[in-house]
Amino acid sequence: MSNDFDVVVIGSGPGGYVAAIHAGQAGLRTAIVEKNKSLGGTCLNVGCIPTKALLEAAHLLDKIGESQKFGIKVAGVEADWSGVQKYRSKVVRQNTGGVAYLMRKNNVEVVQGYGRLAGGGKVEVDLADGGSRTLSAKQIILATGSVCAEFGFIPMDHERIVNSDDILELDHIPAEMIVMGAGAVGTEFASVYNSFGTKVTIIELMEHLLPIEDHEISEELGKAFKKKGITSLTGHKIQKVERTGDRVKVAVADADGRITNLEADIFLMAAGRKPVTWDIGADKTKVVVTDRGTVEVDEYYRTAEPGVYAIGDIIATPWLAHVASHEAGIAVDHGQGKAVHLINYDQTPSCTYCHPEVASIGLTEREAKKRGYEVKTGTFPFSANARARIMQEGEGLVKFVADAKYGEVLGLHIVGPKATELIVEGGMALALESTMDEIIHTMHAHPTLSEALGEAAHATAHGKALHI
Repeated sequence: MSNDFDVVVIGSGPGGYVAAIHAGQAGLRTAIVEKNKSLGGTCLNVGCIPTKALLEAAHLLDKIGESQKFGIKVAGVEADWSGVQKYRSKVVRQNTGGVAYLMRKNNVEVVQGYGRLAGGGKVEVDLADGGSRTLSAKQIILATGSVCAEFGFIPMDHERIVNSDDILELDHIPAEMIVMGAGAVGTEFASVYNSFGTKVTIIELMEHLLPIEDHEISEELGKAFKKKGITSLTGHKIQKVERTGDRVKVAVADADGRITNLEADIFLMAAGRKPVTWDIGADKTKVVVTDRGTVEVDEYYRTAEPGVYAIGDIIATPWLAHVASHEAGIAVDHGQGKAVHLINYDQTPSCTYCHPEVASIGLTEREAKKRGYEVKTGTFPFSANARARIMQEGEGLVKFVADAKYGEVLGLHIVGPKATELIVEGGMALALESTMDEIIHTMHAHPTLSEALGEAAHATAHGKALHI
């Protein structure tokens, strides 16, 4: 068995496995090192894929519960939690199995074990079945990803005080849950468990849910969550978390220091992740790990160590699966001396799969103004969209942010049905430097949810939409 490769990838998440596939398809002798039994990293095993499976089941339960709106009577509907968990596990197996198949198809050798840089173009692997193996490569790609962060004042027991990995394995639907953090992870799990009947309270330090989103979108999501019975304590800071028997007690303070005491069956810590860079052999190379734990790279993802690249959650770019996958292709191609098209991170789609869904791309209204643009905005509510009415999902809106001088699209922000699918139109508009008039002149089929984008474009360019 040869240990000499053109490319060795450490980590098999959406950055690592895409890098390996890309290299394999280019005819390069490629190996991928993975410490876990299943390929796919956090995303496929305990992140994007299993959480979206739970969200899909939750949304289906909601739709069945509203079936009388469609003239359909359904009796005796209840959630079978063990069945939901079996469905989640099946989806994960299908996806991780698909990655394993792609490794075989593209002649990528999978090395099971923990890989570390050894310097001089070498990777030392502690093999999962014992022993070690040293791999040599012209190019090494670090894609070791991230894990849930912990805070010293929160006594994690991984039973009642849990993180986003732990909560996937719950064997019951809790009666009450407190969620720390109203980012994508927190809002998605809040949405899931609310649908399954859990009384959910979200605690967020910032003033809005999904703080990185445009303020109008965050406010609209807050209204929708309130309507669903989810309590959102924004602008609140957690002071203390403690477990007492089968209960968790949480003390939170508002901006004026007033304390509120809460209790629940489960406390979910859904804020913060940290890059896996503390045991990757960086000290044996010129690879620089910052105080924040990220690896320093240039625009091509090269580290200071010749032939070593880093991508995904271990570098200071958006920690999203689709970002890591795009970085993977660029890193492989640059390592082979090919011309590459660099990523414009302003055009990174952000998607949150709670219900209603939230998606955005480009600049928020505040960020656009901060950068000196004279800004025009326009919105259109899904309540006035025919397809949304048909679906009985009229919550939410579409918002465009545009440059007032030329009408160039600066950002698209959506909260509502299928927002995560609709956002691609904004991605194309930004990539092509489209104007609002070009969005208006693009014929949107009727009846579709996408018509809301055309209407929002009218509102942005001309101050009013057609159908409201």
